[in-house]
Amino acid sequence: MAKKLAPTRGNLVKLEKSVRQAKSGHDLLEQKRQVLMMELVSHIDTAKNIQKDVSDVFAKAYRALERANLSLGIDTVEDIANSVPLTREIIVRLRSVMGVEIPDIDELDESVKPSYSFYGSTSAMDEAYRSFRQVLMILAKLAEVETSVYRLAVQIRKTHRRVNALEKVVIPSSIAESVFINGVLEEGDREDFVRMKIAKQGRENKPANRNIVKA
Repeated sequence: MAKKLAPTRGNLVKLEKSVRQAKSGHDLLEQKRQVLMMELVSHIDTAKNIQKDVSDVFAKAYRALERANLSLGIDTVEDIANSVPLTREIIVRLRSVMGVEIPDIDELDESVKPSYSFYGSTSAMDEAYRSFRQVLMILAKLAEVETSVYRLAVQIRKTHRRVNALEKVVIPSSIAESVFINGVLEEGDREDFVRMKIAKQGRENKPANRNIVKA
């Protein structure tokens, strides 16, 4: 349980300042939450569209791979696949949305030349290579969007908890304590006023001292 503050004017001033700051922070956090929510909705819509395309791109790529396996043989296709170097083309940049770092992946070039020799390969292998290049491109985009959605959702949840804490705990308790201290101070002022008034009336009603002159 929080310790009650002493009912002094200094504490009252501090509480009133604290309430103003808490309300200002609440408004800023509420604005942040709204901006993050709009950003999240746009990313969710993008993710839905990409996920619809993922199944089509994968199905096309596996059909092309089957044709390449039939024309060259599974072992030859596997040897060609192992000769393809790991890509270093994926560049991830970060942009800040209300303090949340959102990844932004540079779009990959679809027209990259195959790293294998045309000798001993077929057009089916070339088609499989192009199809899986598209798989890489769409997976990079999907990873970008899903990571953004996750980070935004986590930050929105944190912001929501802070807004609720300010709205339902910090601000009401500070206002209640401020009202209590203000009431105690007003009661003290009234008591002081009454005591001063009684003291004044006592001085006015007190009989004046008379000088007695002896004959």
